Amino acid sequence: MPTRRAVLSTLATGIGALALRPLQAAHLGQEITSPLGGPIGLQLWSLRAQLPKDLPGTLAKVRAMGFREVEAAGLYKHTLAEFRAALDQAGLRCQSAHAGFGELRDAPASAFDQTKGFGATWVVCPWIDHKGDMFTRENALQAAEVFNRVGKAAEDAGLKFAYHCHGYEFVPSTEGTLFDTLAGATDPARVSFQIDVLHAYLGGADPAALITKYAPRVKSLHLKDLVKGFVVKAGTAIAPASSDVPVGTGQVDMKAALAAAVKAGVSLFYVEDESPDPLGHIPESLKYLQGVKL
Repeated sequence: MPTRRAVLSTLATGIGALALRPLQAAHLGQEITSPLGGPIGLQLWSLRAQLPKDLPGTLAKVRAMGFREVEAAGLYKHTLAEFRAALDQAGLRCQSAHAGFGELRDAPASAFDQTKGFGATWVVCPWIDHKGDMFTRENALQAAEVFNRVGKAAEDAGLKFAYHCHGYEFVPSTEGTLFDTLAGATDPARVSFQIDVLHAYLGGADPAALITKYAPRVKSLHLKDLVKGFVVKAGTAIAPASSDVPVGTGQVDMKAALAAAVKAGVSLFYVEDESPDPLGHIPESLKYLQGVKL
């Protein structure tokens, strides 16, 4: 994974107990309503270009769009105390935070401290480190060992742990696909899944079928879409930013994925926009999600 992986793997998180402001309740801004049965949040990676430059202003724009929930993915040149204070000032709640594979493997307590500092209860691994472009069965089984340890440690720390699929796992394996290999080798009680519908589709999976198959373990979704005409190949993990389009306007059968998620009892839905124009795309994605008929 490119920049996000680098950001997550270099976070300096030697952080002890923090004195953080309580969430401020009174904020202006519309509230997002939808037929999904759970809150729609924003993955803050969407605004990775804006957050380092103007943290409070950017978060105020997020709240003004109607979001109350966000998912963290790094600090963007700020301290954890500064980031949490800005979230509180904007009236935003962080329920989930991404942490790098290496940090979770080698220094899980550091990742957990940062997760708690955001105010989150979920820690999510968005990428499994592996050499080259080929993700192998050995990689999957090694990652499963790490995830089982991390899941137990997270539980002991009062947190919940999930893995975010990224596309490279959807190639054939003894168990079906490498995602199936990973799922079968991890503890269902301690390792949950965050399904990124674009990356699942880009990697060759059917997002709705994937959500249905692992329904008890799918706790959150990343919602983004792939431009029509972009060629999909099994095992693909990365697409150019220009291929990211507003939710509901691309190739992904979004209605089927959302219906499967609602049936599975998914409780958190995060819009993520990796395009060059996230502030233009995000409102379009919200309009679709608020009006979708399931």
